[in-house]
Order: sequence, then structure tokens, then C-alpha cells
Amino acid sequence: MSGNTHELLIRAGRVYCAQNRFDAAAEVAVSNGRITAVGPHLAEIVADRELNFPDAVLLPGLVDLHAHPAITGSKYGIPPDTELLNRGVTTVLSQGDAGGNNWEEYRRTTLLPARTRIRMALNLSALGESMPGGCFEDLAWADVDQCVATIESSGDEIWGIAVNVSRIACGKTDPRAVMDRALQVATQTERPILYGMRDPRDWPLDDQLAQLRSGDVVTYCFRAEPNGIVQNGAIPGCLRAARERGVLFDVGHGMASFDFSVAETALAAGFPPDTISSDQYARHIGSKPPHDLLRTMSKLIAAGMPEPEAFAAVTSCPANILRLGGEIGQLTPGACADLSVIQFNANAAPLTDTQSVPRPGGCWEPLLTIRAGQQILPA
Repeated sequence: MSGNTHELLIRAGRVYCAQNRFDAAAEVAVSNGRITAVGPHLAEIVADRELNFPDAVLLPGLVDLHAHPAITGSKYGIPPDTELLNRGVTTVLSQGDAGGNNWEEYRRTTLLPARTRIRMALNLSALGESMPGGCFEDLAWADVDQCVATIESSGDEIWGIAVNVSRIACGKTDPRAVMDRALQVATQTERPILYGMRDPRDWPLDDQLAQLRSGDVVTYCFRAEPNGIVQNGAIPGCLRAARERGVLFDVGHGMASFDFSVAETALAAGFPPDTISSDQYARHIGSKPPHDLLRTMSKLIAAGMPEPEAFAAVTSCPANILRLGGEIGQLTPGACADLSVIQFNANAAPLTDTQSVPRPGGCWEPLLTIRAGQQILPA
């Protein structure tokens, strides 16, 4: 390869990059795992291989801010390369699949072998999600010293701390005590928290949000009332205040955390999620239609989220939250060649929420994933 010859040139009827505010029919050139050029009508580009997608959209590789990639050690774990990468997700944040006790095993068996880029929100519980019950059923498992030591020895592979204070996770343990220990770890390590909310009937929402800091992320936002961010049909003022001081809000769909009426209310009230995530885990394997990040994104669009904002919420926004914005989440020369080619299917299986309530709208589906310049076809 020499001169202006590149390894790969991808043409698409629409190329969209929220970070660069680029939206046009265009081409993306790739060499040595990096984006080398982006733009319409790159006449000077000569490539060893060319791919053409006139009826599709090319995005930066999708980033799922809340899922459960794990080969071993987590009851929620899914194989990341077959369940996420094949569906357009090139980067994923594990929501607490490992804790201090099993981080090294997780790193050896899941993070290092995967083609998918994985970052960890380390579980405050030393056991991670390895036990059959809740990870905080014994408060002693929330070991501050061990969690701090694990984070400090692990560099940027550990993004932050996962703290789910739900009834399922805590059992009879006081969620306030769990959160107190989480904040100790977060303060000592200067890392953000990925926070799973408690039912407001147990712990008022304004009291919970008051614990959070700029850069912390609240997940499971669109659960049905009274468990999510909509209370009595409206967005409480404490949520807007939290957003104003820099707290972020994530979808975290999963098996029980997405309600169309809640999403529609929040969007109509001007309170969209900062990020869209699938919370894809073991129970989703083999589901028909497949649960994935693109289907979750399609539901937010059907609920009223503008398409450009939804595209940003699965690319540039989570990339920046993960502190990887210069490397992923954008179509910029020099960035990693993580790309997702997607196509809209107007005749896809109906979109339904976790209460089986349907909405019309069609669904975005994966056509091709490029991870660091390497081609990966959908499953």
C-alpha cells in the first residue's frame, strides 16, 4: 500500500457523526485499523477493497454503556463477541459483572480475549455478580479497601464503580449504607458511579439524587412508575436539578426497565436520556426478535426521541462518558476504525416495552460491523 491507496473504502447513502455534525452521503476510508479520510466524493481515494451501502447508514461503532459481557463469573454474563459485536456494538461497559474478588479472572477470561472493547464499572461488591442472590445481601461484601485497591491497580480498564441499590441487589441491607461505601470508593479513586436506583417508596428520589456528583450516571431511568424518573406523570424538579449539576441519565432497558409511557412522558417534558443502553444479559440470549442496542434505540425513536439525538446517544455521548472520545464514537481521521453499518427495517417485529406494550415504528438492524478495521458480519 502506498501513496493514496487505502485498505478499505466504505460508501454509504448516509454517513452520520454527531461529534463532527456530519450528515451526508459519503465515504469513509480505513487503513491500519484507523480512519484515514471521511467525506463526500473522495475521488482521490484508491482502496484495496470497497464496500457500498447505498440504502444504509454508517455510524461510528456503537457504544453500549450498560450491558453484561462476561464469559465466566457472572450470572448475567453473555459472550461479548457473539451477542454484542455481531450486533453493531464495538465498545461496551460491563455493569458490575466482576468485583474485587474476581476482577483478575474476568480480565483474563473476558476482557483480554474479546475483540469487543470492554470497560468495567467494577461492582462495589467484592463478589461481583457471581452469587445466586443479591450482590449486597451482606454489607461486608461492599469492601471499600479492596474495591479501591483493585481500581488503583487496573488503569483505565476500570472506568468506575457499579452500585445497584435495588431491592433485588440489597435484600435486607440498607441501601443508604451501600451508597455511603460507594461514595468512599468514588472519592478515593476519583471515579464515577454507575447507579441503579432504589424504589422511591423505600428511599425518596431527591435524597438518592443528592448523593450523586457530576459525571455519575443513573441507569434504569425509564422503568414504570413509581420505580423510574417519572413520578405522578411528571419529571420531578430534583431530576432537573441533578442534570444541571452534571448527573447523567441512561436507559438500561434490560428485562424490566423500559416503559413506553414513561419514555414518552420524559421526552415530551424535555428530559431525554444522555445515553441509550441495552442492559443485555443472559436471559436475552436466543430472544426473538433479538434484544440489542439497535432495537433499544429504535424504541426511543418510536417514543419521540429525534433520530440524530438517538444516534448520538449510542455513539459520541457514551464514548465521551467513558473518556474515550478521541478514540471512538466519532468519524474523524486518526480515530479507531470502529464502524457500524445499519439499515432500517420497516417490517421488523413490533417494538414492545418490558410490559409487552407495542408501538409502531420499524427497527434499525445491523448490516456490518467494523472493529479496528476488521470486518464482522451480523450473527
